[in-house]
Amino acid sequence: MIGQFLRLTLRGIADIRLHPWAQLLTLVAVAMVTLLTGFILLGLFNVNQQLLKTRGEVEFQVYWKTGLPAEAVLEDWAAIRKLDHLADLKTFTPENALTELASALGETGDFSWLADNNPLPYSGLASFAVPPEAQQEGWAETLLTRLNALPGVDKVNYTPFQADLAQGWRTVTRLIFWPILGFLGLIVSLVVHNTIKLSLLTRMDEVEILSLVGARPSYIRWPLLTGGFIQGLFGAAAGIGLLKAVHSAAADVLNFPPFLIEIQFLPWQQLAILAAAVTLVSTLSSWVAVK
Repeated sequence: MIGQFLRLTLRGIADIRLHPWAQLLTLVAVAMVTLLTGFILLGLFNVNQQLLKTRGEVEFQVYWKTGLPAEAVLEDWAAIRKLDHLADLKTFTPENALTELASALGETGDFSWLADNNPLPYSGLASFAVPPEAQQEGWAETLLTRLNALPGVDKVNYTPFQADLAQGWRTVTRLIFWPILGFLGLIVSLVVHNTIKLSLLTRMDEVEILSLVGARPSYIRWPLLTGGFIQGLFGAAAGIGLLKAVHSAAADVLNFPPFLIEIQFLPWQQLAILAAAVTLVSTLSSWVAVK
């Protein structure tokens, strides 16, 4: 059984030589579709990386009640430091806040006369990272509620735009990404399907003879399915290789002031999914053509 399986597989590989130009054009088409899909994935991946780096934090300006004991404020600061996804917490005592305000105003910022009667409260600037798994509806609002619920907190300010930007971008990518991938998958399937149909038409006499002598359908179909699998596998590998070559040449094209953006290559998980998807589509289209 295993020997027959290997013989049929080798036969399917050898049959690729029967129509070298058609097979070559199919391989090029599959590679180009893989390359185009890889460009889309590469662009989305790097935009997401930059978005999470520059816009992937939400800042909350927290103000405590005036005249609150320092011990109560320190307890609230400790509670904030225990919150999930906290990236940074800058705290200000009334004295620090008055000093910061005076330095910001320059020569006109002389508030020494307020040293004994400082009206400023304790405050803090809490920055929270927004990782992909935390980008869900209401995440920032939930965090805002938790900060407002702290015993000594008077009010909390934040900019909703920061919280919504990453989620909005991910929604847009989902709406654009899947239709494009579906269209490219359709192109791959049509190209491989037509190549397998061409092979069947030129070998119709052979297929009919094999059927008449009692050959099982699997005996006839397997070499053809092997051809589709090989086309998808080698086409995907060629497309990814071209994508890597283009990336190597263009990785530092934006790595200069003021951008300083280094284009990163796709992680191996996404490359594996891309190669597997192209190979699977090629194999399935071969199955449809053979059926």
